[in-house]
Formats: sequence, C-alpha cells, structure tokens
Amino acid sequence: MKKFLHFLFLSGLSLFALINACPLNVSAQKIAAKVKRIVFLGNSITWAGGYVNDIEAYFVAHYPDRKFEFINVGLSSETVSGLSEIGHANGAFPRPDLHERLSRVLAQTKPDLVIADYGMNDGIYQPYDSGRFRKFKEGIFWLHDEVESVGARIIHLTPTVYDETLGNAKGYENVLAKYAAWLLTMRQSRHWEVVDIHRPMLAYLEAHRKIDAEFKIDGFALSTDGVHPLEAGHWLMAKQVLLYFGCTAVAASSSIVQDLSRIPNGKTILDLVTRRQNMMRDAWLSQTKHNRPGVPDGLPMDSARKVYHDIDLQLADLVSFQDSVQRSSWYGLQRTDFKLFGRHCVFIEPTTTDANRRWIWRTKFLVTNLKPIGPLYPKVFPLPTSICRICMALMLQ
Repeated sequence: MKKFLHFLFLSGLSLFALINACPLNVSAQKIAAKVKRIVFLGNSITWAGGYVNDIEAYFVAHYPDRKFEFINVGLSSETVSGLSEIGHANGAFPRPDLHERLSRVLAQTKPDLVIADYGMNDGIYQPYDSGRFRKFKEGIFWLHDEVESVGARIIHLTPTVYDETLGNAKGYENVLAKYAAWLLTMRQSRHWEVVDIHRPMLAYLEAHRKIDAEFKIDGFALSTDGVHPLEAGHWLMAKQVLLYFGCTAVAASSSIVQDLSRIPNGKTILDLVTRRQNMMRDAWLSQTKHNRPGVPDGLPMDSARKVYHDIDLQLADLVSFQDSVQRSSWYGLQRTDFKLFGRHCVFIEPTTTDANRRWIWRTKFLVTNLKPIGPLYPKVFPLPTSICRICMALMLQ
C-alpha cells in the first residue's frame, strides 16, 4: 500500500511537471522589440493581479533591458458577453459589461499588446446554455476585432478552472471547459494567439485531488471559493504565459518566489512590482472609468506616474546592483563600491578578527580625496552577516 501511494504521489507530481514543461502552447511567440505597453483585461481574477505581478516581476528580474509597462485594467464581476444573472451581488448592481468601457481603455492606455482572460463570469454560473455560449463567442469576436482595429496584438487566455467541490454551481466546470475548447479552435480556424491555462490548472487540481482521496483528506485547493485562484493558481497562469513567450527556463520554477530566489534582491523586486501594480491598477481604472460600485478610487494619473517613476528607479538599482559592485583595498581594509537608488555608495569593512572578539558598527564620512576621517579599526570582530542583511533590508524600505 505504501509503495502504491508513493507511486501515486510521484505520478501526480510527474504529471504536473509534464504539463508545465511540455509545449501545450506550442505556437510560442516572443514579444516583439517594438512592444512597450502590455495591457491585461479580465474579471476579478485579473483585477486581483497575482499572475500579472508574477509576469512583470519575472521580466524585470530576468530581462532588465526590456522596458515594458504592464497595465492591469481587470475589473471585478465583468463579462465580455454582456450577461448578468438576476440578483447579482444581492441585487445591488448587474455585472459590468466590457462593451461599456473598452473604447476608453484602448484610447487611453494605447497598448501594443493586450492579454485578455474572460469566461469565468460569462456563463453566469448556470448550466450550459447555447444562447449564453453564443453571447460569449460574439463578445470574444468583438473584443478581438476592437483590439486589432487600434493596431495592437491580442492574446486570449482560456477561462480558468472552476472547482465544484468549493463552489455551489454544480456542472459549471463543464461549461468553462466548453468555452475553453472553443477558444482553442480559434488557433487553427482564425490563426489567433490563444494560451491554454484551463487544462494545466484542471490537470494540476485533479492530480492533487486524487492524492487527497487516497489519503482521505481534503487538503488541497487552488482557491477558497472555487473561482478565485490562490498564489499557486496565479503562478500556473503566469507560467503558461511566460512559456508562450519563450521563457523556457520558467518550466523548472515551482513558484515566482522560488524563481526569484536565484536573483539578487528577487523578493524585494516582487514586493515593489506588486505595490506598483496595485497602485497603478486603481489609478488606471479611475482614469478610464467604469460603472462597477465598490472599486477603490485610484490616485490621479499625474500623482500615480510620479510614484511609478520612483519605484522604477528603485527597481533599476536593484537589478543593476550586482553589476555595479566593485571590490578593492582601502588603507588596509576591504572596500566595496556599489550603486543604490542612483547614489554611489562605499562600504568599508575589516579584513581580520580582533583577538578580544570585539566588534563595532560605525558610519564614517569620507572626504573627497577618499582619506579616512577619525580612527580606523582594521582588526575588529566582523558584524554578523544576518545583521548586515537586516541593515540592508531597512535601507531598501
């Protein structure tokens, strides 16, 4: 029995690895050099921003010379079909319709590339109905044509997975599977660019559910409500998009945090990208306007742009930090020169340990001809590495 469970567990993990490493999205297309602005459209899953943040952080860390602007204008509850169920949001408001705002979004964001993810709300959590399916297809055709009419490239994402063990809409996963399958046919019939995120998410969910069933536990979920993916779900989405863009190295990364752990300052890069994305998302939604109640007001665009620029400078320093480091000797001590937030920094540290195990931490100013002011301590107990890292972390706040 133990051998069987072990085999089942490994099989599930192997399936996940196979799904993510193999080219399910076979027509991979790198981002053209002329692309500068990438706009994300979608519902609350896009609004939450996890997969958008992961994609941007990956490009900032791995391709610092590509200066993209990632714009998230996902809107909670939205559909591309224009449909809304009776009593949506307890009767407070109908679902917002992308038709109402798309022209403003395209005119103001001026995208070179649009990534659109619709479908989850478009079946309005009801059993399959050919009329609703037709409205979804009409909305997708309209969206595709509108984006192309402004000269932008569009990539469609298949709908995400619906977990019926957590949600109340029984049979709705089958609806989304039909929507996803149809969208994938557009690759051949219309030569559209379509990234499949539905099948990888479903296969991952089913593999883990088999393990849960074998152990008689309910220990795994991609979401808490059957709809909105948690961190792992957003990484699955981001991973498929990155693979489509030809970022093959991402296949071995189990999470964005694990991927960026190989990059100096990776966690700080992700935190800054997330902070900036959330701030700019709210600013863009306020700027382009919408009719959904309850969405936080964003900063005026001029103010948001200033914050964006400040964070951009911080990110530029973080990704270039390692390249700027130069080490040398200075009056018998070890000297490290580097750039941080646009400033030239010098760090002086002892080379040997004092016999009495004393240590000090003291800042010193250097005169313009780089001679020391005040006493030097060439033999002191080195400051513990953990304390150095804490000090650096405080500098980066």
